[in-house]
Amino acid sequence: MALDLRVDELFERYQDIQRYVGWTQADAERVRAAAPFVESSFIELIDDFYREIAEHDATQRVITGGDAQVERLKGTLRAWLKELVTGPYDMAFAERRFRVGYRHVEIGLKQIYVEAAVSRLRNGLLRVLRQNWPSDGDVDELAATMGSLSTLLDLDLAIIQDAYETASNDRLMRSERLAAIGRVAGGVAHELRNPLNVMRTSVYFLRNANHPAPEKIAEHLQRIERQVAVSDSVISALSEFAKLPSPNLQPMSILDSLRRSVPSDSWPENVELVWDIPADLPHALADDKQMLIVFGNLIRNGCDAMSGGGRLTLSARHLQDHIEVAVIDTGCGIKAEDLPRIREPFRSTKARGIGLGLALSQAILEKNCGRLNVASEVGHGSTFTVVLMAEKP
Repeated sequence: MALDLRVDELFERYQDIQRYVGWTQADAERVRAAAPFVESSFIELIDDFYREIAEHDATQRVITGGDAQVERLKGTLRAWLKELVTGPYDMAFAERRFRVGYRHVEIGLKQIYVEAAVSRLRNGLLRVLRQNWPSDGDVDELAATMGSLSTLLDLDLAIIQDAYETASNDRLMRSERLAAIGRVAGGVAHELRNPLNVMRTSVYFLRNANHPAPEKIAEHLQRIERQVAVSDSVISALSEFAKLPSPNLQPMSILDSLRRSVPSDSWPENVELVWDIPADLPHALADDKQMLIVFGNLIRNGCDAMSGGGRLTLSARHLQDHIEVAVIDTGCGIKAEDLPRIREPFRSTKARGIGLGLALSQAILEKNCGRLNVASEVGHGSTFTVVLMAEKP
């Protein structure tokens, strides 16, 4: 399991926890002053530690290297204890503690056993500190030192908790990335398989037909050309989705952007276009070029949903610090069970299409500090609402 660790951020968190529990320089000095009273008992504490490990299957099973591994681990624990009571409690200290915790995750040791192990070491350290404290020593200072040592161990537990959470997040992210790769691979395979099959059959015909008519040759060449264009559109959409640049947020006119997003040369004759944009609508703060992609996708989707004709309404309103732009169709609607996933890549409710339009629109809006809301009812149509920041007066 690879670890991408920002040590400076880790140390900032460690210092924050130090402040929270009230750890001070005086605590550090007390622990260092007490080091001679506990160091002589390290071997005893370590032997007790590993005897206890041998009694529990959950802890014993992570030791797969036999006695040789145990001896190495004892040396590591001795160094850990030595550093615990001598410091310095700096960035390097925090990093080493974190990596020890992370290593326990790698070998599969559950966090509950690590916390129990620290508790056992805590009890042992406090016991030998009491036993070895000078008989004529200051009792109040002993109590304060025991408190400082216990707080230091609590800080170690906090680092261990941080390591376990980091490992859990790393695993989750890897799992999500693998799942995403699987969805992309499945979607690409599905979208490219059909045009490739069509091209294969045309190539087979052109290779094996005996004296085909010129019009047949032309027909199959056109089929291949069309399917190459389909395949190219899939690849282009994927490239656009993967390489979406950072937006250039500038004041933009919603009305102007919507007008440029409506295809003037291919508007369906059976779809009525209705405009509902207030004349005094303030500008939105977004990337105009990227909004053309979003509005274009939503307008095309609305038209596609009304193959039998209908009405597409483009409306907008200003609400406090944001602007809502709605694309409303009277088409077939979307099933309730499909709504939560329609913005995922390769999730399309159309008979044709690669299902990247809404995913791309969602990604663009997130980069533009906006969002996309969807409401739909089967048989009555859908409303896609784009929410953008309004330009501040």
